[in-house]
Amino acid sequence: MGMESLYKEVMDINMMADDDRKDDAAKAFFERLNFMELPEYFNWAEEIFEGVHVKERGDKPAFIWADILTEENKTYSYRQFMARGNQCLNHLRKSGVDKGNNMYMMVPIVPETWFATYACVKGGLVAVPTATTMTQREMEFRFETYPPDCIIAAEVYTDLIDAAIKTNGTEPKVKIVLGKKAGWTSYTDLEGESEEAEAAKTKSSDLLFCFFTSGTTGLPKRVGHTAVSYPLGHLSTSIMAGIRTDDIHHNLGAPGWAKWAWSSFFGPLNVGATATGFDFTTLDGEKYLKAISTHKISTFCAPPTAWRMFINLDTSQFDLSNLRQSIGAGEPLNPEVISRWKKLTGNEIRDFYGQTESTAMIGNPPWMKGKMRSGSFGYPSYMYDVALVDEEGFEITKADEVGHIVVKLDKWRAIGLFTEYIGSPEKMGDAFRGNYYYTGDRASYDEDGYWWFVGRSDDVIKSSDFRIGPFEVESALMEHVAVAETAVVGVPDPKRHQLVKGYVILKQGVEPSRELALELFQHTINVLAKFKIPRIIEFVPEVPKTLSGKIRRIELRQQEEKRQQDKSGAVATEFFYWDFPELSSRKN
Repeated sequence: MGMESLYKEVMDINMMADDDRKDDAAKAFFERLNFMELPEYFNWAEEIFEGVHVKERGDKPAFIWADILTEENKTYSYRQFMARGNQCLNHLRKSGVDKGNNMYMMVPIVPETWFATYACVKGGLVAVPTATTMTQREMEFRFETYPPDCIIAAEVYTDLIDAAIKTNGTEPKVKIVLGKKAGWTSYTDLEGESEEAEAAKTKSSDLLFCFFTSGTTGLPKRVGHTAVSYPLGHLSTSIMAGIRTDDIHHNLGAPGWAKWAWSSFFGPLNVGATATGFDFTTLDGEKYLKAISTHKISTFCAPPTAWRMFINLDTSQFDLSNLRQSIGAGEPLNPEVISRWKKLTGNEIRDFYGQTESTAMIGNPPWMKGKMRSGSFGYPSYMYDVALVDEEGFEITKADEVGHIVVKLDKWRAIGLFTEYIGSPEKMGDAFRGNYYYTGDRASYDEDGYWWFVGRSDDVIKSSDFRIGPFEVESALMEHVAVAETAVVGVPDPKRHQLVKGYVILKQGVEPSRELALELFQHTINVLAKFKIPRIIEFVPEVPKTLSGKIRRIELRQQEEKRQQDKSGAVATEFFYWDFPELSSRKN
């Protein structure tokens, strides 16, 4: 079976109308793929993008770009997309950039981001996506850890990058700027290059992506993916998302993180669909949904932050009739968000889970429509052999027991799993133990096989003898009509080790008050086990997040620890369970 036939088979599976048949076909497909002997050499850009899509649908739109604010837009066919990528690759090669070199990409949501990524894949270069929120110190850390061979960046970030380069003493072979900057090559100069380029002879095991993790619980790690672990591994993502060849797919995500490569690049382009990118500075929900309507988006993936914003808008003013699939990723979605979106649009948000280290690993595939359980993030992709283990490393076989999510390696090694934490053997030893890869997340599954997310292992709250997952408490708080968003962490306590604290962001027009705090305490008492209810509630305007929308609970914990060390008193919008005589057992 050639590599082209694999992609074509996935395209056929996703076009099936019969969900039961689609499920069976996907299972059979991955049962073959998981044990298939991969070719020694594979170049996705040459063999799939060009060999299948340009050849069979060269004039079809491959990519649509729009500016949310100005409503400017551009469309590129598969053939034009290839030509722009080839021009970028040719210029890099003329500048001495060779196969195996890396390219840092500190760029916003613009077409050049897609073309440069394509050039890296075709040329065998290691793409290093870099968030546009990086500080000089963070860039210095990256350049010291992994010196840049070439860089492409927006003009606004060039001073920061030049300062980091000077501090580290690195000398990139070429620096390309979107705009104009002394000492940098303007991207417009690439338009004079040839639109044809020879593909590098890349081995399946060659490194093609280096992601610095978002660092929600510590310093970033360098996650390495290969010429197959992402292009081929993301067949699990293409199937889990259910993207069809005739879809116009959109992912609300920034290029600096792995999710962009997942859902803005490989997810749709694997199957010959149309990818889209909407540039914005500040997320304006109404303008964004207008763009979804204008460009007739049929499959839409967004992080929890965005979905929580969208459910509080008047969606009746937008034509969302083309929207066939709504997908959530980044962090599990609270059940209340899913139910509200369905009431507003008639569209179910299908939640799924994965990591920078993997592709789509657990989720609700399209054939789960009408069968999903609110709050469950589905079941494992057929590409991955996923299990739960307890603290001693023994597999959990009983329903409703919380354990560590692991990927089993004894039967097969999932194609979408990363190769290594580059240059970090100690971190590899922490993650790979025996026949398991430890994801660092915790979950449970019920007697029917539905999986339920608990939280990051480092985020689990330890209060007295209990372990409490923040996600369940956040979901309970989200059910209240006044709440727009929440973040729950454990804060130090001399008696119980930690207390559950909820940071609450209220909907527009709702003001913090003692009465509202009382309502929230009473609400959680009614829906949660006694040991899980929050003991502290603080109303805040925002919580710290990564650019991709993940809550940085580690930062909240650090803030709380610092407050206690500094012996800072309670703030006006902070309320304590034991200060309410209206609550029964308030001393417990």
